[in-house]
Amino acid sequence: MKANKNIVIIILGSLFFGGILGWMVRGSGDQSQKSENEVIGEETIWVSPMHPHIRQNEPGNCPICGMELVPLSQFKSAGGSDPYVMEMTTEAVALSNIMTTKVTSGQAAQQLQLSGKIQPNEQRIKSIAANFSGRIDQLFVSFTGQEVKKGQKLATIYSPDLVNAQKELLETVKIKDRQPALHQAAREKLRLWKISEAQIMAIEISGQVESQFDVFADVSGIVTGRNVSLGDFVSRGSVLFEVVDLSQVWVLLDAYESDLASVKKGNDLKFRVSSFPGKDFNAKVTYIDPILNPETRTVGIRAEANNPGMDLKPEMFVSANISTTPSLESGLMIPKSAVLWTGPRSVVYVQVGDKESPAFEMREVTLGNRSGDNYIILEGLSEGEEVVSNGVFTIDAAAQLSGNYSMMLRPKVKRITVPHEFTKQLTAFLKSYFSIKDALVKTEPKATAARVPEAVKTLSEVDMNLLEGEGHNTWMNLLKSIQVSLEKIQNISDVEEQRKHFETLSDNLIEAMEFFGVVDDTIYRQYCPMAFRDKGAYWLSSEKEIRNPYFGDMMLTCGEVKEEYQPSKLATSK
Repeated sequence: MKANKNIVIIILGSLFFGGILGWMVRGSGDQSQKSENEVIGEETIWVSPMHPHIRQNEPGNCPICGMELVPLSQFKSAGGSDPYVMEMTTEAVALSNIMTTKVTSGQAAQQLQLSGKIQPNEQRIKSIAANFSGRIDQLFVSFTGQEVKKGQKLATIYSPDLVNAQKELLETVKIKDRQPALHQAAREKLRLWKISEAQIMAIEISGQVESQFDVFADVSGIVTGRNVSLGDFVSRGSVLFEVVDLSQVWVLLDAYESDLASVKKGNDLKFRVSSFPGKDFNAKVTYIDPILNPETRTVGIRAEANNPGMDLKPEMFVSANISTTPSLESGLMIPKSAVLWTGPRSVVYVQVGDKESPAFEMREVTLGNRSGDNYIILEGLSEGEEVVSNGVFTIDAAAQLSGNYSMMLRPKVKRITVPHEFTKQLTAFLKSYFSIKDALVKTEPKATAARVPEAVKTLSEVDMNLLEGEGHNTWMNLLKSIQVSLEKIQNISDVEEQRKHFETLSDNLIEAMEFFGVVDDTIYRQYCPMAFRDKGAYWLSSEKEIRNPYFGDMMLTCGEVKEEYQPSKLATSK
């Protein structure tokens, strides 16, 4: 009995101490889990890297852009005192796929981007016609699209006229010694019907009349037209077949009036088609239309491209880059993707940390001309520095979350003082810009183009003579780009191309608002991070509500307000 009592005491003691040990282990695990999940209070805050105002207390996806939410703490500065420098964890850098590119010096390579389509080379289109009247007795081409070789038999024709002409020839052979002219006339008659000298000699030697003659292909290519069927009667000159040689094709492009100075015969170009993404095709400019189309204000550009594999099909749309005369301008260059803001005052992020302690400094730079996919930098960077070329917006969002300076929260820049009348005229032009924006929201390319003339008119009424010094120079730099953008929007029928030029128009107009201010109502600068395959794009709106001109009904409310321009005041960050 005593032994049993001791056993019970031992068991109870083991359970007691085991419970304490389990509680300690579980409690330690919970604390570790809390540390690992980075709990704030009792909840982990999850945010969208692209839309930092989106916050949830559980994992999920951003309701605006669909990106996966991440813990807020991954995007908090590591406690640095410099508001221009954003420090991040190595995990956040990996999650955001941040990549950098070195600032290098170079010469601007001029490239002109044009769109167009593939067409057959008209010089390689052959119409095969009947040289004599008759009936189609045999047909060796059964469908359009059939490939034929030069010299291949296409059809056989029975021709009563040829039968009679051969009989005449054989009769004149008998009297050719006495009537040589008559004999030659009979031979010439057959020659005019494209009967070869060898065939004529064969008829004379055999003394037999041929009742059928073959039609042969003059060139190799694809049959694009078959105009006869078995048993049809055809007249002399009737087109029987159309054969196209597609081993070389034309690339037909449209260039705007403002681009003509950069295009010359002999320019090399590279182009792509959607059927072969990532593959470059080569061509050479061989013809520039001497007449400008008065309706589209464009000039036709023709290039020739070899097509040995028949990959290029007529009517395919192409996107081409023409290498033009090299520019003499040179300087420091960075990728376009590194620039968070277009216009004279642009924002980039420069790497100032190391691999173990990533840190990125926000820096405003002055942009020069664009060179292909790069920008020339006039001020703000030094050769050898590394700028963020991928994931730049995520860093900016992280800076905004941590209270650092960001694109949306920059140190105030003194606005250029200009006469109130000039700002009033500029605001009038802005209202016509809104009309263009509203047409793009509805995805109506014709209406978009139709609203440009009013914008051009109000732009012409903006009096540059009211400005002087820095204000005059700044406006003149912006004005040229605005005019080109309007011209291209008006002369394009493809709404996606219109949207590309609308982005440039918006960027320059936003810069004008920053420099010169607005009158009357509050203007909103809005941003869509998913525009142009997630590169992002801005626009101006008179309404706070998001109505996206880059997607229309497809993603009408995708975007957010980035800044507000108050009447006669500087922009205020949001």
